[in-house]
Amino acid sequence: MTGPQRRPAAHRSTPAGVEHLPMRPLWLCRRCGQPWPCGAAKLALLAEYQEAPVSLFLYLAACLHDAIDDLHRLNPSVTGSAADMFDRFLGWPARQTHAYRVTIVEGTPAEEPSS
Repeated sequence: MTGPQRRPAAHRSTPAGVEHLPMRPLWLCRRCGQPWPCGAAKLALLAEYQEAPVSLFLYLAACLHDAIDDLHRLNPSVTGSAADMFDRFLGWPARQTHAYRVTIVEGTPAEEPSS
């Protein structure tokens, strides 16, 4: 028995027919044909993982690993640079979430530069 390929998630708020999921091994969006994650997928992922941004990064890191393997197997010369692949999967959420922003607490002593 075969069913629709779905990403692991606890809850879904949209019907399966309208989700922007990756089509492997090409890593294009099943719905709009853009490189995945497409704009709609990014918005859906941000909403889905709003309370768990580290989980979003872990999920996307696994996708990045799979995409590199799949795309390299299909055509090694056009897989893309490591920087491009990283930005495609992990760069955008770092710019959209507060998961890795540094917070400076006032009143803590600054480190002295070593001489």
